[in-house]
Amino acid sequence: MKVLIVNKFLHPNGGSETYIFKVGEQLRRMGHEVQYFGMEHEGRIVGNQAESYTKDMDFHTGKLKKILYPFKIIYSLEARKKIRPVLEQFGPDIVHLNNFNFQLTPSILYEIRAYEKKSGGRIKIIYTAHDSQLVCPNHLMQNPITGKCCSQCLEDGLICCTKNKCIHGSTVKSILGTMEGMVYKRVKAYAKIDTIICPSRFIKEKLDTDAVLRKRTVVMHNFVDRTEIQDYGKEDYVLYFGRYSMEKGIGTLVKVCNALPHIPFRFAGTGPMEEQVRSCRNVKALGFLEGRELFEVIAKARFTVFPSECYENCPFTVMESLIYGTPVIGSDLGGIPELLEEGKTGELFESGNEKELAEKIKSLWKEQERLQRYTEACKSVHFDSLQEYCHKLLHLYEE
Repeated sequence: MKVLIVNKFLHPNGGSETYIFKVGEQLRRMGHEVQYFGMEHEGRIVGNQAESYTKDMDFHTGKLKKILYPFKIIYSLEARKKIRPVLEQFGPDIVHLNNFNFQLTPSILYEIRAYEKKSGGRIKIIYTAHDSQLVCPNHLMQNPITGKCCSQCLEDGLICCTKNKCIHGSTVKSILGTMEGMVYKRVKAYAKIDTIICPSRFIKEKLDTDAVLRKRTVVMHNFVDRTEIQDYGKEDYVLYFGRYSMEKGIGTLVKVCNALPHIPFRFAGTGPMEEQVRSCRNVKALGFLEGRELFEVIAKARFTVFPSECYENCPFTVMESLIYGTPVIGSDLGGIPELLEEGKTGELFESGNEKELAEKIKSLWKEQERLQRYTEACKSVHFDSLQEYCHKLLHLYEE
């Protein structure tokens, strides 16, 4: 089977890029042909034989004049033109879309279907919804002014994005984001997608508020690419690992750490709130860790804390903690409750509730018997391996 994986970034940049690289590698190991389409970049590590990519375009710079035509964000003639030789040279059976809005735009959907008609073949278009982009122009479902979770666009229309300046606090960018969403909703462009993979029931519920998307969504939780490590035993610390940012609940967690000076915490990661993290006397900042080094730190922790204050889809952080035998105290938002079995593999708390989080941490730290039960329960937790996930993916491709 020939699979063309589409993602705006073809260099290591975030979770969706990790996803496309690992899925592509596994599909190749299983005997399938895989090529990639997206933006050119000096750090690009995957590509296509036609060597055709769009120009690199950064929508986060705040300088829209860098974009020759702002409306390229809504409809990209370049992306449509550049994907054409890739389709013609490769002749894919499957086009697997990931993050493509703004830089590549849904214009590529029209080119895929035009090529399909011209070639007389059948191309199945699959889309993995790494976020809520198709129903929320800023993709986070979060009000940038209040920092609170928000579903206004789903309830009151996409114009709310413009009213709240939801895209980087910019009126111009928010207008463009609103227009992009409205245009493609009106012309039902996403009806050209055959199947939408939702990594959580939560994100499926949000996408299903749109009548066109509702007919196409299926739930498939993410895979965990597990590294086998020995049992190192538990050490006396509570762990947070991930990005140090406000939407991840770091502001709340730092206050809790200061309120519990007798409990040692370790933080693994980087981000804009690193100074606040390092200011806590009972926090040992480990910096950015990955691979075996990270997994050992997870496995040795008494438990981890995941205090996110934004709607998480299917966070690898929670999954990785559980499979390495470490219970989680997590916020009750998004897809987190789907991964964590409260009272068995960990506990939930009200997102942003500093007092409740402090009580949960203090209680679990003291009650060793309960913590041991949670730890034992984590040993029976199962999430799909990369290979298991790709077998399910191939089943969707072939349906």
